[in-house]
Amino acid sequence: MTDFPEDIFTEPEPDPDTLANLGPLRRLAGVWESSKGVDLNPKADGPERREFSERIELQPIDAQTNGPQLFYGLRYHTHIIASDEEGTFHDQVGYWLWEPATGLILQTLTIPRGQVAIASGQAKPGDTTLVVTAERGQTQYGICSTAFLEHAFRTDSYRLEITLEADGSWSYVSDTMLMVRGRAEPFQHRDRNRLVKVAEPTPNPLIRGKPGAGLGIGSLRKG
Repeated sequence: MTDFPEDIFTEPEPDPDTLANLGPLRRLAGVWESSKGVDLNPKADGPERREFSERIELQPIDAQTNGPQLFYGLRYHTHIIASDEEGTFHDQVGYWLWEPATGLILQTLTIPRGQVAIASGQAKPGDTTLVVTAERGQTQYGICSTAFLEHAFRTDSYRLEITLEADGSWSYVSDTMLMVRGRAEPFQHRDRNRLVKVAEPTPNPLIRGKPGAGLGIGSLRKG
């Protein structure tokens, strides 16, 4: 059980430069693209493999507090199109958050098919591998779905592993364990991709407009 302070109201004074305080999340800031994603999902006749193109935008937000708890973070939007379709294959929004005092990292996610989750992990500023997980039924870092998804494609767990590559790109493997109605065994729904930066992040609102601000520690600005 985490030890929380007795004073739950006093807020710290945050640094206005979010990019300089993102710890292990700093290298994710910016706009990223790839056309080499692979999705393995369940169908009536068995697993289906789909290739997809992906664009992820991760932009810094102003620091957030819960009383003494202080987060620096990124707001993100993921948009995916399958290689054989014109319409959206997957759309997702949320936040990546970093608590410097404890090393806690959080990913919140919402998808427009009636599902939300909060996944958590631990990391240090220099880490090149980030892992967050969530489980159905948990009240802290859990998964919530519509009645139909609970009935037909119940999500029992979620795990996302991100690898920050030496060349400045980053890759991920996402595993979602599903109980598909009528199947005896859980299905491992897996997505993987490797993304390259196409644009630098925009500084957060509080720091925007200040000369030289918003580059942050370890900035990956293109030469």
